[in-house]
Amino acid sequence: MAQQNMEAKLKNLLKQDKVQLWNPPYTSEDNQPGQQQLQELAEHYAPLLCLSVSEVGHSLEVIRVQAVNRGKENKVFRETSVATLELLLPRDIKKDPKSKNFLETRLDIPTQDLVDRIRHEFQLKHLKLILNGKTLSPDVRLDEQGVKNHSKIMVLRLSDSEWTQQASEDKLKNQNESLHRTQKGFQILSERDGSEDPETTPFLEITDQKGNPLKIPSQEKKALIVAMGFHEKGRSLMKRKQYDDALCHLLQADQHFSKCGSVLLSSVDNYAVLQLDIVWCYRALEALSCLEDGKMRLQRAEQCFLQCYGEQQQRLMMIKGNTGREEVLFLRLYLLQSLLFYIEGNDAQARQQLSKVETLYGRLCLDSEKMAELMALGFSEREARLGLRACNGDLQEAAAQIINRRQEREELKQRERRKRQSRMEAIAALTELGFSRRDTARALHETSGNVDRAYEILLDCSQAAQLTSNNTEGVVSPEKVEQLSYLGFERTVSEAALKLTGGDIQSATQLLLDNQGILSPDFLSMSPPSSLSSPSTEEPSTSSTSTEDSELVNEVLEDISRHEEDYLDVTLEEESELIDTMKTYLHWGDVQTM
Repeated sequence: MAQQNMEAKLKNLLKQDKVQLWNPPYTSEDNQPGQQQLQELAEHYAPLLCLSVSEVGHSLEVIRVQAVNRGKENKVFRETSVATLELLLPRDIKKDPKSKNFLETRLDIPTQDLVDRIRHEFQLKHLKLILNGKTLSPDVRLDEQGVKNHSKIMVLRLSDSEWTQQASEDKLKNQNESLHRTQKGFQILSERDGSEDPETTPFLEITDQKGNPLKIPSQEKKALIVAMGFHEKGRSLMKRKQYDDALCHLLQADQHFSKCGSVLLSSVDNYAVLQLDIVWCYRALEALSCLEDGKMRLQRAEQCFLQCYGEQQQRLMMIKGNTGREEVLFLRLYLLQSLLFYIEGNDAQARQQLSKVETLYGRLCLDSEKMAELMALGFSEREARLGLRACNGDLQEAAAQIINRRQEREELKQRERRKRQSRMEAIAALTELGFSRRDTARALHETSGNVDRAYEILLDCSQAAQLTSNNTEGVVSPEKVEQLSYLGFERTVSEAALKLTGGDIQSATQLLLDNQGILSPDFLSMSPPSSLSSPSTEEPSTSSTSTEDSELVNEVLEDISRHEEDYLDVTLEEESELIDTMKTYLHWGDVQTM
């Protein structure tokens, strides 16, 4: 980072003085360095940067070579359409941490071709490519996904220790399968309406910062649950230090959050926390060359926190009565901002943000004896940590606050239990009248639990379905079925074909001929569904599908914390290490002058 900091400062000075290192007298016609002129520049800038002349001279030469090479690469791209991409490789793949890795390629090729080249050249069999925080699709061309000459492409390794015994091709399949299973599992959960038995069927509810359910339009709710599911999975991987896989899941979460309305995103802090987590992964993967994307994400996070919590966190104070627990989010925000300012060469702002970090760290770093006392009273480590931070370290207040939070959570659970029990009783009453459980649940959802109104909807739909059924008798008349049977088609398949074609005998015949007299389940399910079907005994799903859904749901639920404030329960160990690193770097220039 120190090298990046120095080069950023030098580039700012060169730009300010309108010095072009790639032109004479600093670079000759055969691209050789102008030694005397570069030496004079180094002697001029060294006192300004509080560095030795030799260090500044070395950095000037690095910048000069980069500029010359960039000019060559631009010329090659203009003449041949061959672009030069900078690859941000995993740390253990890079032979020299200070060197950069480049790759030349055309941009009108599928991304998969580039993936194959990187696999071969760097012995990386399982990877994803990230550009500006978005995963590149293998089957889409590079230029169609915004890849340009000089683009920086982040290379994420996708292998995992738990797959080391499996064949290499299975590993990539399993990683993609992991993302797919995560999405499918949360989609199943997003479509449940809370009418099932809570003892046997898991159900997710979106709540506010106190745990109260939020009313959200159905489509946005589904997108939000899937987004939050990917986020939870990513956070779970972050805790295990599996940052490559974590980043893949977090970027998936980011895509699903984009399907939610801006009003919704500004009312919950999940989106802001996600942006912090993504940049935290960049830091852990030493991929802070993704500077622009990192800056943009931190700006989004800060703006979202302001909208959710208020300018002086007054909205958060009204909701929760304190702001101590959420301060860990601002500590991480300011710390990452300090880091990015430093990499940009802006030491003054880096120090300013680090000063805020140290102030917060002093408040949030807890007394181990107080932690032990609270845990001795039977409180968990998480409860003790969150309680002390909420009460600024006051032991008695923290204990009272924890007890109060426990009571609030229990009251919410009881209220939700009563609500679901009432809903189940209403469903049972309506299903006894002959309506299907699915349709009953849907009608109650539409009427916010009003049983009488739900019954009216079900009855109306039943009568409409009966009329449709009577009309269908004309469509699938015995005479038409006989005609198709005479042509050699089975009666049941003939009836289905006539239903699908609205009784048109010629269309039904052509449909059967096109499909060799066999209609697949896909065809048989193509009849237009009504909003609510007629009263009937609901057919259970096949046991294999039901079992698979249960396995998926249980799998994804393993990564969801049972505590709504888990994302605020931070030990600050990693933050402490980064604070020490930043303090070393920011005093580094001063040390050189001593």
